[in-house]
Amino acid sequence: MQEYVHRLPDALTGVADELDAEFERLLVESSTLAFRVAFGVLRQREDAEDVAQEAFIRAHRSFRRLRDRTRFRAWLVRLTWRLAIDRQRTNRRRAKRDDEHGRLTPTIASSDPAIVNERTNHVWRAIDALPEKLRLPIVLAGIEGHDIDEVARLLRLPQGTVKSRLFHARERMKESLRWMI
Repeated sequence: MQEYVHRLPDALTGVADELDAEFERLLVESSTLAFRVAFGVLRQREDAEDVAQEAFIRAHRSFRRLRDRTRFRAWLVRLTWRLAIDRQRTNRRRAKRDDEHGRLTPTIASSDPAIVNERTNHVWRAIDALPEKLRLPIVLAGIEGHDIDEVARLLRLPQGTVKSRLFHARERMKESLRWMI
């Protein structure tokens, strides 16, 4: 029995080596596939390369659970496509947030530091005037740059509640700062 137990790690290592070799072979056969799929969705080389790399990493982690190895290419395509769609959504949300921030920037931006300081103080006073339940999400999401999931996790609230509070906080901020626009 002890002799079998000593051989067990060698047997497991052999299985792991076989899986790694099979994964590497399949990956070489599909080397550009993940990039092409990601690029087809994202249309940006850098993002497509990042998504393809992430797809390879996730594929390697999950390869042992893949039952039908002949379907590796289809599995890799689905995995990459989902990651690319997630990246595209993230990029859109970021662009929308930057665009919203950009609309406020011209009213705050000025070459005179005294004016910038005064307007910044008005914005912070408007934030401070918010009730705490609205102030925390707006500071975490709008100023600290956390996304909805992170804010929900940090505040231990459902995502819908965070979204609602952000909406109400922004509406109150718009109303109190309307004179600046």
